[in-house]
Amino acid sequence: MNGSGVVECVPNISEGRRLDVVARIVDAIRAHSGVRLLNASSDPAHNRSVFTFVGGASDVQRAVFALFERAIADVDLRDHRGEHPRLGAVDVVPFVPLLGTPMSTCVAIATSTGAAIAERFGVPVYLYEEASNNPARKRLEDIRRGAFEGLKDKMSLPEWAPDFGPAHPHPTVGATVIGARRILIAYNVNLASNRLDIAKAIARTVRQSSGGLPFVKAMGVRLTPDVVQVSMNLTNYEETPMYVAFDAVKREAERHGVAVRGSEVIGLVPQGALRPGDEQYLELEGFTSTQILEHQLG
Repeated sequence: MNGSGVVECVPNISEGRRLDVVARIVDAIRAHSGVRLLNASSDPAHNRSVFTFVGGASDVQRAVFALFERAIADVDLRDHRGEHPRLGAVDVVPFVPLLGTPMSTCVAIATSTGAAIAERFGVPVYLYEEASNNPARKRLEDIRRGAFEGLKDKMSLPEWAPDFGPAHPHPTVGATVIGARRILIAYNVNLASNRLDIAKAIARTVRQSSGGLPFVKAMGVRLTPDVVQVSMNLTNYEETPMYVAFDAVKREAERHGVAVRGSEVIGLVPQGALRPGDEQYLELEGFTSTQILEHQLG
């Protein structure tokens, strides 16, 4: 693996409540001089943390190994509870090409990282998106379906043998999904309601797989006892911008007699995804310029 090209890595870890654990993972990433940590975001309701860091391919790969070693020491999925579906302690590790880096670089690093993780830690690894040659394993949600609790039964099926590692879950950290993909935006709209069924109904309406907006993945989750959320991934923000997704959710919420009480970006967002005035229009909560990717890249 050579170090050419700039690669972004956005690991999602199944821990968002124990901030001491999150801090140790941050320290493990920052220990690598060739890598720059751009953002770390933890959500206690989802019980999940998302880290964004960049560097050359080989440096980013070494940081992933360090992150993985730290996470599997501290996260036990047998005790994990949270609103977000998860398959593993280190749930998903996407590599994203930046600044003219070819996708092939990220496919190569995803493949070699998956093989090394399986060998070093005895954790089964599935490849997804551009790194997978299996049409049934392109979409993360297909691989994750059944979650950690259903993983043993799922892996007993020949078609769900992992790409690397043992054909059974790791007892405490499950499995890991590693891949290469384009930039996506993790974007959530919060509703002033305790009706989870309404959030799920809205998610079904707006997501692409149900005939909704193109390049939108969505699910309904409970954020607090009085707030539910339509949690979305926008996989092509140029085709379906944030304001289009926001308008669709708001329109459906009004149809159900529910008000929108704000929205949020998890992690970073490209400058081109924001129109002038979008911070107010989208009712973005807690958003700062430090969440703009180009500002972090300098």
